[in-house]
Amino acid sequence: MDIRANNYDTKVVRYFILASLIWAVAGMVIGVILAAQLYWPVLNFDSEYFQFGRLRPLHTSGVIYGFVVNILMGTSLYIVQRTCQCALFNKSLSWMVFWGWQLVLLLALISLPLGYTTSKEYAELEWPIDLLIVLVWVLYGVLFFGTIAKRKVEHIFVANWFFAAFIIVIAMIFVVNNLAMPASFMKSYSVYAGAQDAIVQWWWGITPSVSYSQLGSLV
Repeated sequence: MDIRANNYDTKVVRYFILASLIWAVAGMVIGVILAAQLYWPVLNFDSEYFQFGRLRPLHTSGVIYGFVVNILMGTSLYIVQRTCQCALFNKSLSWMVFWGWQLVLLLALISLPLGYTTSKEYAELEWPIDLLIVLVWVLYGVLFFGTIAKRKVEHIFVANWFFAAFIIVIAMIFVVNNLAMPASFMKSYSVYAGAQDAIVQWWWGITPSVSYSQLGSLV
């Protein structure tokens, strides 16, 4: 079969990979600054916006949501096209997912240094941004599963089962962990309390780490 006849969409994949590299550099540079601040506290420059407590979630969000998720989205859209021998389910939808996710990251870049945080590690973003994450993730799921539905081969390649599990499980534990009662436009409180909050939080905190490491062996 002539793969050119499938008209694969590689442009959006390249954009995801490029964005992943940009956020990786940004996130890791912030990590180096944080490490330096631990040794030389004066490097916080007595600024509330540049102190360790506000830069730390910016570093983790940049690496997890910026570097890791961008590259997983990009590789999943690359692999699903070739293993299904068809183009993406909807090209416009793929760009909505890309730019929607970059908007999430931009809002994190603005809100976290300003001190808007839930204080839950790896889940610091406040409820309006969480809602945007859910929306973009649903669109990503529609794009991925829609492409599988229009595949030109009978079987589903094993990597796609892993990506499918990654999309479903991350969606489930993200929503459950981030259930909150909004108190204002950029402030909310978790619906869980005490030990229950800690248990649910680290159900979320540990599971993505395992998922990313397992998927890394595939991509």
